[in-house]
Amino acid sequence: MSLLILVVDDDPAIRLLVSSSLKQWGYSAIAAENGKEAQKQIEEYQPHLIITDISMPEMDGYKLIEWVRQHPTFRLLPVMFLTARIDTEGRIRGYQVGGDAYLAKPFELNELYAVVRNLLERSQLISQLMQWEWRLRLQQQNIEQQKSKIDTQHYPASQAEQIGQADALRRSPYQIHQPEWAMETHAIDDISLTKREQAVLKLLAKGLSNSQIGATLYLSPRTVEKYVSSLLCKTGTNNRVELVCFAMEHHLVK
Repeated sequence: MSLLILVVDDDPAIRLLVSSSLKQWGYSAIAAENGKEAQKQIEEYQPHLIITDISMPEMDGYKLIEWVRQHPTFRLLPVMFLTARIDTEGRIRGYQVGGDAYLAKPFELNELYAVVRNLLERSQLISQLMQWEWRLRLQQQNIEQQKSKIDTQHYPASQAEQIGQADALRRSPYQIHQPEWAMETHAIDDISLTKREQAVLKLLAKGLSNSQIGATLYLSPRTVEKYVSSLLCKTGTNNRVELVCFAMEHHLVK
């Protein structure tokens, strides 16, 4: 499934040129003619990158990106300003509101492609690092919980160590290093996922957005959002990263 890019510009010729070029390069593209329309597109389709003009009616590019950076779900979205404003003051303000790159009109398509590719590669790397960081944090919490359990048991230190060693012999090496919540099989057994929820979870684990999952399963993005909310509720997780980590730890996805 190709990555989705939102093009925001009040000039229909620019929207058409950029959108068609992105599709030729293997990306998916949607378009909006101002910031207000872009907000709706972002909430519904959750793009992987925003390319936006600055001077637009109703809501300009600055205000749009300020909104994006304040939104907890989209604050890490990569943003490129594509604009005729080439003055230093305008560029500085663009970076201050949260822009990642700045390309002045008129522009060369090969330069546009290079910037798009760079921003998307960096964004995916950051996403992967965040997932690994979360997994490490979960493992650290598990270690601290296990230490706390041993400390509170009414055994001498040597006896507790012997019990731990004996228990380790009964476990497989994989089980020994599993987080505490992965060992609580009774909690996992209580989780009952529908076939549709399982399908959504599997695609989430692959890093797909709501719009991409919807296209794959022939569902609307809002319907996918409802399935994601149900999965978060059933697993007791707070966001997509926690949900995917939980699913991987408990073999809910392969």
